[in-house]
Amino acid sequence: QVQLVESGGGLVLAGGSLRLSCVASGRTFSASAMGWFRQAPGKEREFVAAISRLGSSTYYGDSVKGRFTVSRDNAKNTVYLEMNSLKTEDTAVYYCAARPVYFSVTKNEDDYNVWGQGTQVTVSS
Repeated sequence: QVQLVESGGGLVLAGGSLRLSCVASGRTFSASAMGWFRQAPGKEREFVAAISRLGSSTYYGDSVKGRFTVSRDNAKNTVYLEMNSLKTEDTAVYYCAARPVYFSVTKNEDDYNVWGQGTQVTVSS
């Protein structure tokens, strides 16, 4: 079973940038599509971005399109979320998640069976 650890969160001014990383343990990382989700206080968890096993396909939530970029380095067992032009409404706990091996990438959080502990991103005005 893969385990996921996120890092890179923090406090940033609106308009700034952050890069989140998610490192996976285990030997099956390259066989798993990966997703990023976020949850703000009092709100439901929201899809942010997802990437296919080899990185050839990426998907984004409407609220982050054009500002966020998801990528992965299978040699390093790591998936990244580059966040630019951050807004106060991007403030949330960000989670990375893995699909079961060989399943295709989706936007549905219910399709992901392994989750990291989350990293806090706070954007101030």
